[in-house]
Amino acid sequence: MPKEIFELKLIFGLKLKEIRTAKGISYQELREKTGLSLSYLSEIENGKKYPKGDKIMILAQALEVSYDELVSLKVPRKLEPVVNLIQSDFFKAFPLEQFGLNPQKLVEIISYDPEKINAFINTIIQVSRNYELKRESFYAAALRSYQEIQQNYFKDLEQAVAELLLEFPELKEIPFNEKVLTEILLKVGVRTGSKELNQYDSLKNLRSLYHPTQRILYLNEGLTSGQKNFLLGREIAFQWLKFKKRPVSTPPHGEYDFETILNNYMASYFSAALMMPESEVVKDIEEFGGISKWKPEMFLGFLDKYDVTPEMLMQRLTNILPTIFGYENLFFLRFVGNRKPDFRLTKELHLTQMHNPHGNELNEHYCRRWIALSIISDIFEDQNSEQGYRVGIQRSQYHDSPNEYLLLSMAFPNVSNPDEAVSVTIGFLIDGALQRRIKFLKDPAIPGKIVNTTCERCPISDCKERAVEATIFEAQKKEDRINQDISKLLEN
Repeated sequence: MPKEIFELKLIFGLKLKEIRTAKGISYQELREKTGLSLSYLSEIENGKKYPKGDKIMILAQALEVSYDELVSLKVPRKLEPVVNLIQSDFFKAFPLEQFGLNPQKLVEIISYDPEKINAFINTIIQVSRNYELKRESFYAAALRSYQEIQQNYFKDLEQAVAELLLEFPELKEIPFNEKVLTEILLKVGVRTGSKELNQYDSLKNLRSLYHPTQRILYLNEGLTSGQKNFLLGREIAFQWLKFKKRPVSTPPHGEYDFETILNNYMASYFSAALMMPESEVVKDIEEFGGISKWKPEMFLGFLDKYDVTPEMLMQRLTNILPTIFGYENLFFLRFVGNRKPDFRLTKELHLTQMHNPHGNELNEHYCRRWIALSIISDIFEDQNSEQGYRVGIQRSQYHDSPNEYLLLSMAFPNVSNPDEAVSVTIGFLIDGALQRRIKFLKDPAIPGKIVNTTCERCPISDCKERAVEATIFEAQKKEDRINQDISKLLEN
């Protein structure tokens, strides 16, 4: 359906309902005045149908307005935010269908209390403009929300992996053999190449590039075996799942719609599930949770077992732990840091609730007591650790809060930038269920720290790790004193 017709339907329906309710005319009365059925009138007001000219004339006469007034795109002031939303890039870009919504249903919801909801919509649009919300940032947030709604577990993809293994039983061998993967890709009509990317200086940092017409997957020569196998597995996923929309490069370059971004995530999920089968990961988690003492070498051993990167392992755990083991109060974080030190939170996922830490776009300094940050600094101090990986564990309790978290972190040098290091962290809210299932949680060797969100908001005065002064906390204290003194004065 052309977007213009779609918009006309929604706007006409909103306008018809506004005029009808303003004149105090019920559905039943309008039916009697026009001879149109109640279901037909409902479909018009909900933006599902646009009436023909003769029906519009009947409606105009019944409502005692002119034909031109009814079909005009000019709407009452309180409906302007809704129309602006319908015509905005925000509305056109948002993947409503993925969240079980459709545009008509959204407009129907809005129309229940338009004045309050319109004010809210207008605020969202203004905030997005003021902070220059980019389309890719919006899609990333939408994808993250979609993962959280599904508990980051997709049964249909797990089933699709099982079906592929039935077709190609040679894939059941762990870890993967690159030759086996390339042979399977050939069977589905995709060849691979490894030297082409290095012919272009601007493409040397791409991990892969897919040529859709020649059906060739170009891979960067500098990849580890695990990275290469992941990309080969992901290409198998694109072909096996028959995704037509997909980015051609890794990381993605250019502008894509949400379906493309979602398909890219689904293919990545598929590849990780292929490399780390659910049944095998479940056994490893049960064994790991049953040990009484924290053993970092055992955790690192999973990287070798599956020949995966730390991020692949941690992401796969976020698939299995909530749904299979019931660990719903968890989060995943990916930080990038340098020697200065400066840190950026580049990826996050929160299940059940928004745990701390979480993304902060206000240029504040994340708490340096988080193991996710301190372990990056450890990488720069010790470049000789095995495989360049470091693993750490910490119990973190938030200042003035009952919430305490168990955090497992892995850090490693950033292969695309030697001046940076990356950490990936999975955190669990410590509750009774976690204490019963993770035996090593009681290990006294696990360090504990009082932490906070950012230095700017932290009241801990004797913090040795502090990066900057607590400016926001002090400003809030000043504001609180003013409010307290105002109350005292007014009480006299």
